[in-house]
Amino acid sequence: MDLRGITIDDVVPHRGAMRLVDRLLACDANHVVVAAEIRIDHPFASDTGVPGWLGIEYMAQAIAAWSGCRARRRKVPVQMGFLLGSRRYQCARSQFAFGTQLRIEAHCELFDNDGMGMFSCRILIGDEAIAQANLAVFEPQDPTFLESQTR
Repeated sequence: MDLRGITIDDVVPHRGAMRLVDRLLACDANHVVVAAEIRIDHPFASDTGVPGWLGIEYMAQAIAAWSGCRARRRKVPVQMGFLLGSRRYQCARSQFAFGTQLRIEAHCELFDNDGMGMFSCRILIGDEAIAQANLAVFEPQDPTFLESQTR
């Protein structure tokens, strides 16, 4: 996908402090790569950084970017999706230090017509993979899915 002129805000529905990823680096039919910088104003910041368990949310937002790119290719609105769960999350860091540049990659292993997906993900600092997991996600076909569930 040609990413010229596309920003992370164009493909990730998260806004404000809850959008943890900063840049869309690459995206195609099965892969996405995003970047994030750990900043002192992060909503989950401690005195020295951000907890390593938050890597799951970075991975989920990478998948959201993949979904947003997919929506743009199909010329439909970007929608909110849901993280259903994670398997085998391993992180070599108890926290991500301020100033650290993360590269988050997600590979689509499965995405069915009902909006269920499975992704293998990893987080890198430089060339070192410091976290990995498999994430299950759901993207409702009907954008009013949440409204219909609250009635």
